[in-house]
Amino acid sequence: MVKELGQSAVRDTADLLHSATVHLLRRAATADVGMNLDGPRASLLSVLVFGGPQPISRLAEAERVSPPAITKLVDALEAAGLVRRNRSTADRRIVLVEATPAGRRILQRGRAARVNLIATLLAGATRTELATLERAAKIIESRLGRNQ
Repeated sequence: MVKELGQSAVRDTADLLHSATVHLLRRAATADVGMNLDGPRASLLSVLVFGGPQPISRLAEAERVSPPAITKLVDALEAAGLVRRNRSTADRRIVLVEATPAGRRILQRGRAARVNLIATLLAGATRTELATLERAAKIIESRLGRNQ
C-alpha cells in the first residue's frame, strides 16, 4: 500500500492524523475534570475497566512505567475505593488488580463526558463528513488490532 500511494503521501497523512489526534485528546481531556483523577490514574483505571483484572507486572508494562511506580498508582486508586487487589484463583502467588463498581462508574462517566464533548465538536458535520470519520476510525481500530 505504501508503494502504491507513495511514501510521502502516507507520511503526510500520518503527520496530519497525529496532529489532529493530539489536539482532539487534549480537548477531550478537558472533560475529565469531573473524574477527579490525574492522567496516570485515569489511564490505569481505564486499562482495568476495559481490560479486566491484571497483575501488577502487566499493568506496569501496559502503562510503560516501573512496577514500583504502578504500585503507587494502584495504592492511590485502592485508597480511593476505585480498585482492589485479589489473589488469582489459578495461582495464589499472583495478585490481580481489578476495578471496583465505583471505579467502573467513575470511568464510564468520564468516557461519556469525553464522547459528549467530541459529539459537540462534530455537531455541524455533514453526513458525508461523519461517514468519512467513521470509516477512518474503523480503519485505525483495525490497524491497531482492536476490531470493535
